Amino acid sequence: MDLTATTTVRRPVSEVYTFWRRLENLPTFMEHLDEVRTTGEKTSTWVASAPFDRKVEWEAVLTEDVANERIGWRSAEEADVPNQGTVSFVLAPDGVSTEVHVHLVYDIGAGKLGKAVAKYFGEEPHQQLDDDLRRLKQVLEAGEVVRSDGAPWGKRARKEFPQRPAQPLTAEERREVLGV
Repeated sequence: MDLTATTTVRRPVSEVYTFWRRLENLPTFMEHLDEVRTTGEKTSTWVASAPFDRKVEWEAVLTEDVANERIGWRSAEEADVPNQGTVSFVLAPDGVSTEVHVHLVYDIGAGKLGKAVAKYFGEEPHQQLDDDLRRLKQVLEAGEVVRSDGAPWGKRARKEFPQRPAQPLTAEERREVLGV
């Protein structure tokens, strides 16, 4: 599976890069990612939810880290879900915002059957990546994944991203979320 997606976040490049580079922040907007633990200068452990209530865990290695420009990674050899990718941070034409470009390659296993089963259960990879980037934009611009009063519990089937109705964060909450 080879995926690309882009979003524009109305925050400075340095702030968006710093937020993403703190890998422990990734589960705040990546739907299936349960946890990321930094284990070394260039290594980390990732835990994600998979179809049929499975969990997958793998070690990842940073292959590239250019401050305020690009982060690259690949999974270690024995990963349940072999993957690699890059995320690039580019100053948007407005001179204020950041374009976030993601390129992700991974093997979901079971070939066409695995893809069909994932689609059947609502796990379309391209849509997942687009949704993840939409949530990144919300977290960085609004301080949280915004839900309406009509759907504060996110997707009912899995109760993903439960949130209170949309409201601004306090200054303290914003500093905590953005690590500033």
